[in-house]
Amino acid sequence: MPDGTQLEETTRVAQALGQYLCQQPEVINYQIYAGTSGPYNFNGLVRHYFLRSQPNQADIQVNLLSRHDRKAQSHEIARRLRPELVKIAAPFGARIKVAEVPPGPPVLQTLVAEVYGPDYKGQIELAAQVKKVFQQTPGVVDVDWYVEDPQTKYDMKVDLDKAALHGISPGDVTRTLQVGLGGANAGLLHDPHSREDIPIEVRLARPDRSGIEDLGNLKLPTPSGGQIALQEVTSLQQTTIDTSVYRKNLQPVVYVTGDVAGGEESPVYAIMKMSEAIDKIKLPDGYGVKQYKGTTMPERTGQFSMKWDGEWHITVEVFRDLGLAFATVLVLIYVLVVGWFRSFITPLVIMAPIPLTLVGILPAHALMGAFFTATSMIGFIAGAGIIVRNSIILVDFIELRRSQGMSLEDAVVDAGAVRFRPMLLTAAAVVVGASVILFDPIFQGLALSLMAGEVASTVLSRMAVPVLYYLSQRGQSFPPMHPHAPENVAECDTPQCEIA
Repeated sequence: MPDGTQLEETTRVAQALGQYLCQQPEVINYQIYAGTSGPYNFNGLVRHYFLRSQPNQADIQVNLLSRHDRKAQSHEIARRLRPELVKIAAPFGARIKVAEVPPGPPVLQTLVAEVYGPDYKGQIELAAQVKKVFQQTPGVVDVDWYVEDPQTKYDMKVDLDKAALHGISPGDVTRTLQVGLGGANAGLLHDPHSREDIPIEVRLARPDRSGIEDLGNLKLPTPSGGQIALQEVTSLQQTTIDTSVYRKNLQPVVYVTGDVAGGEESPVYAIMKMSEAIDKIKLPDGYGVKQYKGTTMPERTGQFSMKWDGEWHITVEVFRDLGLAFATVLVLIYVLVVGWFRSFITPLVIMAPIPLTLVGILPAHALMGAFFTATSMIGFIAGAGIIVRNSIILVDFIELRRSQGMSLEDAVVDAGAVRFRPMLLTAAAVVVGASVILFDPIFQGLALSLMAGEVASTVLSRMAVPVLYYLSQRGQSFPPMHPHAPENVAECDTPQCEIA
């Protein structure tokens, strides 16, 4: 709720949202935590929900039916309920966020824009324009920013002359306000029916301490036995509470956050749309906003700039590191295969089917409506080892046949026919093993990459590897490695000869 909202108003809005939630068939129950944080999980730790302690903040934790008792997944339910929840909260001025479990990467929000600059006031003004771009972009929801609303602060200054005239010290004024607002411990109540003593706290009732006028009418005892109102010995000054200033890498920063929902739920598309609108923002000095979309941070704050963080930053880092790891693995595989086959061309033939897995991976993600995530990349890398193993089986069998005296053409055809069965069994084992995580919300990409990539590579590498090997080796002689091999293996079809 807006800063300064009373706890009762926050609770009333949370109850209105809860009444709508309890009408949904997938909802078992819900709990409201007003003015405090609910039992937090990993999501609460990362997004700082566990720090909620203000009267204008509330958590509503919703428990759904078991996934076996409902048709829609939790993500689909959240997408369906969010628009109506926003409509209910909007008349009260409330800002809501629908956080799902599992939460995803450890970031503040899916979309995070960090605004830097030389002037913090100017940063807030620029962040307000960026926030407006967020709100006007289709598919961007749960828009918020880390800027506090100005709140009134009352300072009671003790008039030392008047206080001394009545025999009252500044400490008496301070203690009176502390007891009236925060309360004071007055002792213990010894109740024989209670296991422990009950503390006695003296404090004004809520109606008597909710207004500045009521506090000003508090009576102070004087040494002469009389009483004097607090407002007679104090002067009231109205100021504004200092707002929090967030910093990152010792630089002041203003955060603008949002989430994505709709047909395109990848933050990449939302960032592309918003980047064009943010480029059109003109600053008073005449220059535009410089945007950082990679992992680099603004080195200087002499000019206003913006850094895209959130899931996009994690995505860039993950795919960068996985790409470097994949490149290193390819180099190691090439070196090992060169040492085994003693050829610089044969390893290239063996590793050629690796890109062919994308023929199955990308269409499989499209058919299942899944995104190519970091787990999909891990599955692509893991599948490369299986694919290389299948290629080695083919090439090694071809060279074995050639060492026994078979021609290159016959050896290539024979390898594709004989070695297809173990390749097919390997693919079947991968498909069966990965099927158990096919519908997992996190590891679905891993399963799709392993299953579809292995099936596509098995079908295509059976033809691609022998053909590529034939093209690279035609016209070259192959010395026999087995002196006792029969002269014409092509005419030998007995089991004994096959074993020999």
